[in-house]
Amino acid sequence: MPPRRADSSRQRYMATVIAVANQKGGVGKTTTTANLGAALALRGRRVLLVDLDPQGNLTSAFGLEKDVQQTVAESLLDRRVPLPVLRVSNGWSEAPDCLAVVPATVELAATEAQLINKLGRELRLRDQLLALEDAYDYVMIDTPPSLGTLTINALVAATRVIIPTEARFFSLQGLQKLEESIEEILYLNPRLEVLGILLSKFDRRLKEERQVADYLRRRWHVSVFSTEVGTNSKILEAGSAGTSVFHYAGADKAVDTYLALADEVLTRAQGLSTGRADSPGRVHPCLGAIDGAC
Repeated sequence: MPPRRADSSRQRYMATVIAVANQKGGVGKTTTTANLGAALALRGRRVLLVDLDPQGNLTSAFGLEKDVQQTVAESLLDRRVPLPVLRVSNGWSEAPDCLAVVPATVELAATEAQLINKLGRELRLRDQLLALEDAYDYVMIDTPPSLGTLTINALVAATRVIIPTEARFFSLQGLQKLEESIEEILYLNPRLEVLGILLSKFDRRLKEERQVADYLRRRWHVSVFSTEVGTNSKILEAGSAGTSVFHYAGADKAVDTYLALADEVLTRAQGLSTGRADSPGRVHPCLGAIDGAC
């Protein structure tokens, strides 16, 4: 049966849909999506992870590449094809029924080019996710390091965005570009709000990184997560082994980090839903407007 037609008049998903985005590569988007998703599942939430990066690293991180028969690509090109959902049961979660992945392969790169000529190309993922809205509490979307059609689809589908970034001065340019991109996306998706900026691969021993972290907290204030993901070889090793930090020997520190991040995400998401004054807010007209400074 084809997915039900999306009602464009609806303003919200039942699920909280989070795009993990940064136009700069190598900042930990896939690692964040995978381990935060697993942590949310361990907290009892029903989590769907969408691999929207043609590299397919999120799919590979779960060891699912051999199980892929259909990918997100087919569903983006043909609205009649439901999103393929693969359950995760290879040690990524103690509650595998709570965690699932929509896989991707390298063919997604060709799909992005084909979408250029498709009507409503920026809305394809949003419309497909509407058919799954009752099945999950959280949907997290891993995005490629560019503002192409795929990333735009993620930001249009999302209600929240998490921005992983390294605490380096050159990374600030990437944040500025994403700020400008989100401002444009608001015309297609006025619901989009920044859930938080995540300091990734953070090394507090380095003066430059401490300075950049302090600057980010001054400018964006509450939008910078209190939880910091430090440099940790166990995080990379776990991903390469096709498992999570939650099931990798010696990764106790990383486990604590991602569980703390999950708790912070849950609190912030609830705060945005209830309009609490101390929660991150709208990004328009610029991310800096969250604390009153552009």
